[in-house]
Parts: sequence; structure tokens; C-alpha cells
Amino acid sequence: MSQGVTVFDLTIDPTRLTKSEVTGIRVAIGISGLVAVVLGIIVLVWPSSTLSVLAVLFGLYFLIAGIVRVARGLFTTGMSGGLRILAILLGLLLIIAGIITIRNPLDSLVILGMVIGISWIIEGVAALVETAPDSSKWFGTLFGAISIIAGIIVLLTPLQSIGVLVIIGGIFLIASGLIQVVQAFTFGRASKRITAAL
Repeated sequence: MSQGVTVFDLTIDPTRLTKSEVTGIRVAIGISGLVAVVLGIIVLVWPSSTLSVLAVLFGLYFLIAGIVRVARGLFTTGMSGGLRILAILLGLLLIIAGIITIRNPLDSLVILGMVIGISWIIEGVAALVETAPDSSKWFGTLFGAISIIAGIIVLLTPLQSIGVLVIIGGIFLIASGLIQVVQAFTFGRASKRITAAL
């Protein structure tokens, strides 16, 4: 019976990473999650703030998430080459989306909604692709699914009602941030138990 050959393995296997790389990924996921929670609370607490302030907050989130993703791709040597390249490319896309959102917050509600929706879809796809085969897998999968769903909702929601975008955005940021924080605590835990058992 022949075994299937995996051409591109894009998952992050904590057992192939050094202890410092696992810690770096955990810190990166945790920082991204905390930033999302804080920005989500700000968005929901001050929904009446101007659109430009909200756009800058969303832009900052995408900028930070993109930088974290690029850093993971550059400095995590235990990941496969394909995953490192994917992390860098997706990170660059998020950085570009963040810059566009920050630089042009009031140009068009449609453009702002599209940038936010597309950015969440990109982040969700990346999260689904990168899920680790350990106890953090379900949190990574949940984060990816929520991110994609929120992105699609934002793309399909008529942007005449910016209130919908603000509420969806704030709720998504808090939910995804909490999931990322939990994922940061669970990432690599199974690999520690496996290593200890050997």
C-alpha cells in the first residue's frame, strides 16, 4: 500500500521548533490577541467616535498582525520553507491593508469595508493553514473560521450602516483576541509532554 506524499506541509509543528521559537510564536500570538481585545473594547465602548478614528484602530490592528506574521516567517527556522514564505506574504498583505486603512480612513466607506473584510479573510485563511497539530489546533481553527466569517459578513453588509461594521468589527476583535490568547497558552504544550516522555 503506497503512502501519500505531502508536497507542501504548511502546518506549524511545535516538535520541530526550538524552545525559543515556540516561546516566540506564543508571545506573537498573545500580543496579537491582546491588541485585538483592547481595540475591540475601544471600538465597542466608543461607537460614536469618528470613522477616521475607527479606521485608524482597524489599520493599527492589521499593521501589528502583519508585522507579527512577517516576523514569524523570518525568524522561525523550524517551520517549513513554504510556511515561512506564506507567513511573510500574508503578513505583507496585512501590513499593506493596515497602511491603506490608516492613510485613507475617510476616502470611501466601501473601500474601508472591503479592506477590513479582505484582511480578515486573509488572516482567517492563514490561521486555518497554520494550525498546529497540538492542543492549540482547535483554537487556531476557531480563530480562522471566525475571521473568515466576519470578513465575509463585512464584505456583504451594505456599508450605508457603518454601525453594523463597528459592532461586527468590535465583537470580532474581542472574540478573535480571546481565542488567540488561549491559543498562545496552548501552543506547543503537547510537544513539551512528548519531549518529557522521551
